[in-house]
Amino acid sequence: MSPRVLVSDKLSPTAVQVFKDRGVEVDYQPDLGKDKDALLAAINGYDGLAIRSATKVTEKILGVAENLKVVGRAGIGVDNVDVHGATARGVIVMNTPFGNSITTAEHAVAMMFAVARQIPAADISTQAGKWEKNRFMGVEITGKTLGIIGCGNIGSIVAERALGLKMRVVAFDPFLSDERAVQLGVEKVSLDDLLKRADFITLHTPLTDKTKGIINAAAIAKMKDGVRVINCARGGLVVEEDLAEAIKSGKVAGAGIDVFAVEPAEASPLFGLPNVVCTPHLGAATTEAQENVAVQVAEQMADYLLDGAVTNALNMPSITAEEAARMTPFVRLAEGLGSFAGQLTETTIRGITIEYAGDVADMNTNALTSALLCGLLRPILTEVNMVNAPIVAENRGMQVDEVRQSQRGIFETYIRLTVRTERQERSVAGTVFSDGKPRLIQIKSIGLEASFAPHMLYITNRDKPGFIGRLGTLLGGEDVNIATFNLGRAAAGEEAIALVEVDEPVSDAVLAAVRELEGVVQAKRLSF
Repeated sequence: MSPRVLVSDKLSPTAVQVFKDRGVEVDYQPDLGKDKDALLAAINGYDGLAIRSATKVTEKILGVAENLKVVGRAGIGVDNVDVHGATARGVIVMNTPFGNSITTAEHAVAMMFAVARQIPAADISTQAGKWEKNRFMGVEITGKTLGIIGCGNIGSIVAERALGLKMRVVAFDPFLSDERAVQLGVEKVSLDDLLKRADFITLHTPLTDKTKGIINAAAIAKMKDGVRVINCARGGLVVEEDLAEAIKSGKVAGAGIDVFAVEPAEASPLFGLPNVVCTPHLGAATTEAQENVAVQVAEQMADYLLDGAVTNALNMPSITAEEAARMTPFVRLAEGLGSFAGQLTETTIRGITIEYAGDVADMNTNALTSALLCGLLRPILTEVNMVNAPIVAENRGMQVDEVRQSQRGIFETYIRLTVRTERQERSVAGTVFSDGKPRLIQIKSIGLEASFAPHMLYITNRDKPGFIGRLGTLLGGEDVNIATFNLGRAAAGEEAIALVEVDEPVSDAVLAAVRELEGVVQAKRLSF
């Protein structure tokens, strides 16, 4: 059955056609996102939800969307999506961070010109029949210092354009490396240094707890007199009341504001002030950008729903379609190893170490680790999934270490999981054979080979003659049909392990009888 996608905001017809061409059933209802009650009634039964900014994907919406697997946002901002709630329910949230980058950067540059030369006010005056040349005295951009707060994808494009305009560019970004700054031709500086030096300041950073109100009265006090401020990033980065006061006092000569703390912005302390240019969140509003992000989100969602490929997800490691095909058996292996350890663990897990050896070490281990954590935690927390497993592990204080290395031992590639609890340390390893099926190859340093089966018995015992015969006799006497018997031991007379695959789940009574056999240390049911 084909996956179903609901488009609840306006997307280009080309994007809708992408879904159809890829074999995805698409339901285009572009006004549905504006009516939360109607969306709530309609969402159940869809595998994907494609949106722009009008649709609000709330916890309530997620709660009734039982089949929902992916939310695709045509654009960058996901302020209208409960990403935490989606993660908890295993719903991937994707955006399109690069589809409108050029458009947004160009809008910031356009706002800078508009503020520097007072173009909007001059246009209104001229069309009113006035000729006020002396009133609209502007400033040149050439030779001025542009301060960029946030030099990521969009900020770097602004930097390139500004350098082409012969501006000096300084940038503040905690994640900007020295090498990248040199490559861009910008000077990496502290925020205070940027505020003191810049003639123009433009913001291109996400809205987070750390960046909220980054341009406030205290920051403005550190700026040059006559500075001009541009914000085409996110409302809330600028404290509008503080900026308005600075413009009234003459400290700030002008501002170009495309985003507001509350949108739609029906009122703002900045409205009506001299040389304040305001636009209604037009950063991505070009024909090219709208087409780009719509088509891109459709392709990404179709890739995931049809091939398992993950691109530009906010809550899941990226996986290409090629990786998805190659990694699928290793994902099953990782989840199986985690499940094996999770079903045997009875005390608090302090930390785990995941060893990737051979070819698997060159794969996308982020996705494999997510799958392994999902398997490990699911016996304890039924709501855990590949999307939220890393966050759940972190919230529980579980230390997760990864080790990648070249081939070791007789197997070309393997994954080994070591779990540390309050009482002990236990390891289990597995690989994928040429038939594409995952296998266990080692438990607690004891070599054996076994598949992950729906119904299994895990038994540890002291190695003694006759034990296997007594175990087989007991199971046969209880009408338990054995599919496979997988054995391993540390050495003669020492610890031994039996993994017994059976056709049906073993009853409590049979399990109790197994535990009473001489030499048995542990006996547990396992299910995969």
